[in-house]
Amino acid sequence: MKTDVFVDSPLAISATEIFKKNTELFEEEIQAKIRSGDNPLEFPGLKFTVTAEESKELNEREEPCIILSASGMCDVGRIKHHLKHNLWKDKSTILFVGYQAPGTLGRSIVDGASKVKLFGEEIAVNARVEYIEGYSGHADQEWLLNFVYSFRTPPKHIFLVHGEEESQEVLKQKIEEQVEIKVTIPSFGETYLLDGTDQPKCEVNEEEKTEYNKWARKFEVLDNIENLIEKMSDIEEDIKDSKLETDDEEIISLSKRIKELQEHINKIIGE
Repeated sequence: MKTDVFVDSPLAISATEIFKKNTELFEEEIQAKIRSGDNPLEFPGLKFTVTAEESKELNEREEPCIILSASGMCDVGRIKHHLKHNLWKDKSTILFVGYQAPGTLGRSIVDGASKVKLFGEEIAVNARVEYIEGYSGHADQEWLLNFVYSFRTPPKHIFLVHGEEESQEVLKQKIEEQVEIKVTIPSFGETYLLDGTDQPKCEVNEEEKTEYNKWARKFEVLDNIENLIEKMSDIEEDIKDSKLETDDEEIISLSKRIKELQEHINKIIGE
């Protein structure tokens, strides 16, 4: 297929350069392919968009192309600009190749949202949306357990510091029951002294924890404000698009929703 492939992620470009400089560390099968001229890191049509200007130019293209962009869950980075310019096109395909966490823009699209907000603008989702789970870079529960089983000398203690809370709890229980190794899921501000025992001592840095809680509360308030703004915007669009009279049931319902939002705002600002 004669289609240009653009790697549009500064981090991915840097990582690719590292791989190119260390091909002698690849498996022999891959090294043989590279020697035969079949290099997976270099092929006709592969291009790297280093600057933001080069990235923006992709959205002006009319020819078909493949854009590999980041972030993977679509909450930040260049991908948001590509989505803004392509989600509404029925000829576009958005292909997800990794896990989409709840609450992220990527998850909303995968779950079938008909429209999403990007840069304050409502964008219709008309593009074809596909999802390939097999390319995720994260090990699942089974492979994490296999990793724990593989130790010739098992660790005395395991810390789980990544993943969703519910998944962490399930994995913790399975490791403790099946492998009989103590597991800790640390909280922010906790410090553990690794003294060689199977139960490291925990100390809590109250100053750090207090500072973290301040930031957490701040972001919670900002999230609430953003949600309110989105709801108000939805109501505004409903009213603008409506040809109903002021005494119609739908208008009465919208008025009720507005009052509920006003009460919510008053609670937030303490009035």
